[in-house]
Amino acid sequence: MENKLYVYNSKTGKKELFEPINPGHVGMYVCGPTVYNEVHLGNVRTFVSFDIIYRYLKYLGYKVRYVRNITDVGHLTESGEDKVLKRAKLEQLEPMELVQKYTNMFHEMMSIFNTLNPDIEPRATGHLIEQMEMVQEILDNGYAYEQNGSVYFDTLKFNKDYKSYGKLSGRKIDELFTETRDNLKNQDEKRHASDFAIWMKASDEHIMKWNSPWSVGFPGWHLECSVMSTKYLGETFDIHGGGNDLKFPHHENEIAQNIGARGVEPVKYWLHSNMLLMNGRKMSKSDGNTISPYELFTGNSEHVSKGYSPMAVRFFMLQSHYRSTLDLTDQAMQAAEKGYKKLMDAAQVVENMQYPGNNNNTTDIDEKILTILSAMENDMNDDFNTPKALADTFELVNYINKLKDGHLNFKEISIDTFNKIKDTFLKFIYEVFGFRKETAGEDNAMFEGMIELLISIRNEARANKDWATSDLIRDKLKELGIQLKDGKDGTGWSKI
Repeated sequence: MENKLYVYNSKTGKKELFEPINPGHVGMYVCGPTVYNEVHLGNVRTFVSFDIIYRYLKYLGYKVRYVRNITDVGHLTESGEDKVLKRAKLEQLEPMELVQKYTNMFHEMMSIFNTLNPDIEPRATGHLIEQMEMVQEILDNGYAYEQNGSVYFDTLKFNKDYKSYGKLSGRKIDELFTETRDNLKNQDEKRHASDFAIWMKASDEHIMKWNSPWSVGFPGWHLECSVMSTKYLGETFDIHGGGNDLKFPHHENEIAQNIGARGVEPVKYWLHSNMLLMNGRKMSKSDGNTISPYELFTGNSEHVSKGYSPMAVRFFMLQSHYRSTLDLTDQAMQAAEKGYKKLMDAAQVVENMQYPGNNNNTTDIDEKILTILSAMENDMNDDFNTPKALADTFELVNYINKLKDGHLNFKEISIDTFNKIKDTFLKFIYEVFGFRKETAGEDNAMFEGMIELLISIRNEARANKDWATSDLIRDKLKELGIQLKDGKDGTGWSKI
């Protein structure tokens, strides 16, 4: 696989040579967050995975246009309520006020994990006209029907003509039940259980609704990604990514919509990341098997013995291939923390190290080091295999530490090899893996201890109904960039 990138295409179920539609250019679309709540670690893992993919494509020299959307309307709960609207009512905020709040928090979390910003970040509500236009195109082509002001995609008619619905997810249309998150009270409007809404008529009490040729309503959740991906990347583009949980119905319905509207398959390579487990089980709030990013950073959780830095968490995530499940445990995080520190210590050594003399004689050790450097790229070229590439870097760390400790003489490697170590190793650490230098752990521990002490003082003041002292501590911490969060399990905190 040397010098050639292979990616696993979920549509075909095999690794394929990556050949962009336009040589030298890559169009990549990744399904972004529904901004109705704080981003959870499973989502973070997905976005970190595609950050690595984005970074490595750029490392290979591709000019990449990375589009990641914001879903701020149309994503329904199982009971048929809009997730944004339901949460806005709960928090007594305007829907767009809630959207902005959680969009800001999402961006903050992505910055904490050192992910690169996408090149374009469109919102569903900013593309309502285009979504209505695509609904009309699908209707005009005979692959949708209107019923009582709502418009449904006709999966049976589509499959009769194209025989492709279900190919991405491996589902057979005759076995499909209602899994499209449409409003349950409207099921009798459909011609078939697998049909899904591309425009939904809104009830009178629904706040987020717009005028359309069919009704006052709102677009289906799947429609936004069909519209925004093709608007910014073209009718056909290279990579569409997202979590495995989006394969059906979201991505399956995207494909159907694009073909139904334009008659062309939209995506060349479908990439899907796998889920994050905790203690060997699926994360679940209902049974307490869950942890938020902030709880993982602060250690304010029964599931961890201490807090871990964002880069240690990022290192942990890179230890598993993006298509594999990843099991978060306290022991795994402790090992990741040690591994991250060892890697960054080596990076510091390399940055400060100077080669004495001008030796250009190639040695056996040169060959071994060059083999490791090649392996780093070869493993990343094998469907972005970060755990194997990380293992390669640690082989290199051994040589770096031997040079530092004097167990390896500089005369035993050439200046060219030394320069390649310095260039490739540091590029992988900072540009490909996306690590960054962090404050020393001792400083973090002292900082966190001071915050916890202030929280204890504030809790005592609240118990004594000393609201003035309680509010003073909260407000002063906020001025310093620390947001306190009071909940049923106590008071947590995060950096603003």
